Amino acid sequence: MAAKRVHVALTVPNLGEAVRDYSTRLGVNPTVVVAGEYALFLTPVLNLSLTAAPGKPGSLRHLGLEDPGCLQKSAESDPGGVLWERFSLEQQAEEVRQRWPQTKWNPKSGS
Repeated sequence: MAAKRVHVALTVPNLGEAVRDYSTRLGVNPTVVVAGEYALFLTPVLNLSLTAAPGKPGSLRHLGLEDPGCLQKSAESDPGGVLWERFSLEQQAEEVRQRWPQTKWNPKSGS
């Protein structure tokens, strides 16, 4: 069974500040950055996405599991009402490319 990476999706008021902070906090640079809009950090255990919402304090958008064996993206709420997504990294990459085509992010090629 392949390991699943925990996914945390946050809304941040200032993407540049958040990228600097999480780069230091996690010890890695983001894998994907869309200036002023979105950043994705991938560590061995964490898949962290940051989406800018100027003027809004940071908040949890959803949680999830990046699962290499996932054939179709899904989402459901847990008993506490927290939304959990399940997806493969390639499914996440396709979603990023659709929303921000300029990224051309392809996890298989490392770019």
